[in-house]
Amino acid sequence: MRLSRYFLPVLKENPSEAQIVSHRYMLRAGMIKQSAAGIYSWLPLGFKVLKKIEGIVHEEQMRAGHIPMLMSTMQPADLWRESGRYDDYGQEMLRIKDRHDRDMLFGPTNEEMITDIFRNHVSSYKDLPLTMYQVQWKFRDEIRPRFGVMRGREFYMKDGYNFDLSKEDALHAYNRHLVSYLRTYERMGLQAIPMRADGGPIGGDYTHEFLVLAETGESEVFYDSAVTNLTFGDREIDYDSVEQCQGVLEEFTSKYARTDETHDEALFNEIPEDRRRVARGIEVGQIFYFGTKYSEAMGAKVQTPDGEVPVHMGSHGIGVSRLLGAIIEASHDDKGIIWPEGVTPFHCGIVNLKQGDEAADGACEDLYKALVAAGLDPLYDDRNERAGGKFATMDLIGLPWRITVGPRGLKNGVVELTSRRTGESEELAPEAAVAKIIEIYANHRTPQGF
Repeated sequence: MRLSRYFLPVLKENPSEAQIVSHRYMLRAGMIKQSAAGIYSWLPLGFKVLKKIEGIVHEEQMRAGHIPMLMSTMQPADLWRESGRYDDYGQEMLRIKDRHDRDMLFGPTNEEMITDIFRNHVSSYKDLPLTMYQVQWKFRDEIRPRFGVMRGREFYMKDGYNFDLSKEDALHAYNRHLVSYLRTYERMGLQAIPMRADGGPIGGDYTHEFLVLAETGESEVFYDSAVTNLTFGDREIDYDSVEQCQGVLEEFTSKYARTDETHDEALFNEIPEDRRRVARGIEVGQIFYFGTKYSEAMGAKVQTPDGEVPVHMGSHGIGVSRLLGAIIEASHDDKGIIWPEGVTPFHCGIVNLKQGDEAADGACEDLYKALVAAGLDPLYDDRNERAGGKFATMDLIGLPWRITVGPRGLKNGVVELTSRRTGESEELAPEAAVAKIIEIYANHRTPQGF
């Protein structure tokens, strides 16, 4: 993409309504525009990152053996009356009547709808286990939407649902999701700590939230600092292995880590004092096992050799749109965003210091074509702007790598390759700069997105 042809409405000043870093930089970098309180249009740069994050979520869910689908956003209220949640959910649910005076709702979650799909199409235990998921827009009418995409009313979410014959099978599905979530977040450059949490309106007493530590987090969290030393890394896991998945769960949840709803002061005080931590965290996902809560209420049963039994269920969510805010909160400086390589909207930026100079223009074109030919997605700033303005834009939008091209360097046969994270630069021949960018991204599988 050439910046002269791209829609990137950057702002020089901080918007007055933005209270936290991610909201401020998403507005300034031209990623989103507010349509109404807590509701945003996703502009090209923001949409591009959103699809990168969604792509990683899809890849890791399918790696774990989960099946993608898509349910409707509008749901009949009768399904929620069956489960008993229609009146319990509260004013966060947007309730609507259609032209036939039927009660409808804009889905905040999909346990009822997926259970209805299951009970209409699955009747034998031989069809289990089964896990299906979707990535879909949802709506919850927050009383005070704030912090941009961190606490919006309309949000993009991955929600998955497992159906199993027994509690043991369902807990394996739970562990499988925990493993896949750890992989997902690490690919995005995040350390998301699984913490014992409260089931809330979803239900169930076996649940973990995944939280990214940040001063702007909405949750108070209590944890053993030893959990921050854990990484999943490149290990290979057999998702069908109960032992391997259980081992990962024990490794990542044996140390104390809880949200304020489930905090136990006595247990916390058993941790060595120098390892006790109290902080704020941003929730980016949650996994639940809730047994037969929905299957019994809605008649989701399967036939076994010993008779008909309700299936055991769980649900598992990742806040896809919220993750953009969490990544920025965890990775920024006073100049702008610093995207991890796994989710960057463009793999690198190319800055032409003297647009119109024949040698500089030609070198930039060659770099651009070489990167594209290698399957990468560069952003070429070919505008007739001063160098300072070009650098400021690149720093604000946060591309991890920048290649700077100018007449003086080209006389010596070099361009400048700069790391956004460290600020360090090195002079390389253009071919060597391309080769280094290719090498860097060989270690970061990134979905193509848009």
